[in-house]
Amino acid sequence: MTNKITNLIATHFSQTMNGRNWTWVDFKSTINDVSWKEADVKIGSLHTIAELTYHIHYFTQVALRVLEGGPLEGDDAVSFNHAPITSGTDWQNFLSNIFRESERFSQLINLLNDSALIEPFADRKYGNYYRNLAGIIEHHHYHLGQIVMLKKLIREQKLVT
Repeated sequence: MTNKITNLIATHFSQTMNGRNWTWVDFKSTINDVSWKEADVKIGSLHTIAELTYHIHYFTQVALRVLEGGPLEGDDAVSFNHAPITSGTDWQNFLSNIFRESERFSQLINLLNDSALIEPFADRKYGNYYRNLAGIIEHHHYHLGQIVMLKKLIREQKLVT
């Protein structure tokens, strides 16, 4: 038997990151033309695009460690904290790392057997694999919507020159 459900989940995650998902809004297309200066614009009490991008990736990294056989270690309190982005090179390196690790994440989901989806995700208190993998995708879409809106506000209000 093939890993049909896990393949579908991996594809869904990959399409959320790289395109051709059901909503036709994906992380790569959305973030691709955001400059490092736009990524760092603060609007009121809202998170910056860089903070949201880091936050999205933070939880992917937490889950990636579990998929690699490690423990589930994450802390909401630091999930928006990131190293300063002071140049276009910093920003592009950051994004390259995100896409590289996201590809690894998809590959590891593909390696799971469908039966693993109902198994505890590192610990029973965190729910099962399906809940966590679907949650990562939902989390990406939720914050991706915020990034889309921030990008639009930054550009309409000409907050970066």
